[in-house]
Amino acid sequence: MNPTTRSRRCFIKTSAALLGTTPLAAHSLSAQSASKGRALMAYVGTFSSPLGDVLPTQVDLPPGNGRGIHLFTVDRDSGAMTAAGVHEMGTSPSCVVANADGTRLYSTNETDRVDNSKQGSVSAFAIDPNSGQLAPLGTVPSGGEGPTYASLHPSGRFLLVANYFGGSVSVLPILANGSLGKATDVKLDEGEIGPTTAVHAPPGSFAFSGHDRTHAHMIQSDPSGRYVIHVDLGLDKIFVWKFDAQTGTLSPNDPPSVSLPPGDGPRHFYFHPNGRWFYSIQEEGSTIVLFDYDAATGRLTSRQTISTLPPGYAGSNFCSEILVSADGRFVYAGNRLHDSIGIFAVGPRGELSFLGYEWTRGNYPRSFAFDPTGRFLVCCNQRADNLAVFKVNQKTGGLDFTEHYVPVGNPSSVAFVDLRK
Repeated sequence: MNPTTRSRRCFIKTSAALLGTTPLAAHSLSAQSASKGRALMAYVGTFSSPLGDVLPTQVDLPPGNGRGIHLFTVDRDSGAMTAAGVHEMGTSPSCVVANADGTRLYSTNETDRVDNSKQGSVSAFAIDPNSGQLAPLGTVPSGGEGPTYASLHPSGRFLLVANYFGGSVSVLPILANGSLGKATDVKLDEGEIGPTTAVHAPPGSFAFSGHDRTHAHMIQSDPSGRYVIHVDLGLDKIFVWKFDAQTGTLSPNDPPSVSLPPGDGPRHFYFHPNGRWFYSIQEEGSTIVLFDYDAATGRLTSRQTISTLPPGYAGSNFCSEILVSADGRFVYAGNRLHDSIGIFAVGPRGELSFLGYEWTRGNYPRSFAFDPTGRFLVCCNQRADNLAVFKVNQKTGGLDFTEHYVPVGNPSSVAFVDLRK
């Protein structure tokens, strides 16, 4: 089938100035010019070794075609990405995240094994402000097996880590030079494992991934930094923790968690820019749930459930990523097997309505991210071994393929750093 046909859309588709300046001013302008010439960088985390010694129920077994963290420069006008090197790592740095000022990068090393407990690890890197190249700052244990997600606390003093195979979350302190210290807290998920059939699964779905044990899949602070939220796919729960920013420790909120429909499997979540609406995407149920978020108490109250798939879809699907546009008008949801990004309009009270979807130009879209301007979206097609670059129509929310493919083995996540900052 022609890719255009498969892609269903619901959218109508300065010398004179230097004269007379002082040497100091000229030097300042020269420095500004050099800054303007600095690159927009993209860092792509990959699976660089096979997932081994895992439960037989594990459905996602990437062969390890990546080479570590792949570096690219990004054309600011077209979104095209040009290879700028690879930081070789055989430990599957599957999730990469940069700090706010673009000076440090962190990776969760999903297939690493630190000791007999099968702990994974997390690495820290310094980013060269001119070239964007990476210099290692050290690696520490992640606090559990199979670290699959990391995020930075708003204070910039802690890295929060979700250990998927270990069913745990951890808090790692960030030291003065950007390296990581020993975990200040580790919490193990506990509870009753959900059923192997999701309540909201599409008709005929055989989607089953995490309902064999606890699986912490994502962790992130709320915008204020007072609360930390994490999801466990196997327990069908979203946990809320009070966070002590002095000690880097977590304590249960009241209530400590909210439940999703049995078997649906919460995977990722995203806060609306207003901080009051919270969207959770369910891997096996193929749904998005809208919650109202009370920033004062850290409480979540569900209000809407909507499918990530087009009307009439039947068969298996595994949801992946969810993003909200910076202006808060659109939500984007990843569908693996359907291989699409569902696009939703945000209503006046946060409720979603389905606008359409865009084919990802590759199979098994594990994640995607906006560039710093929000003009481009880069999708990591894990099984297709490529990235696909889309231009975002900021009026309609639509995604237009730029015709830019980027070959990367088993891409998992992408983080952008603007070296101009």
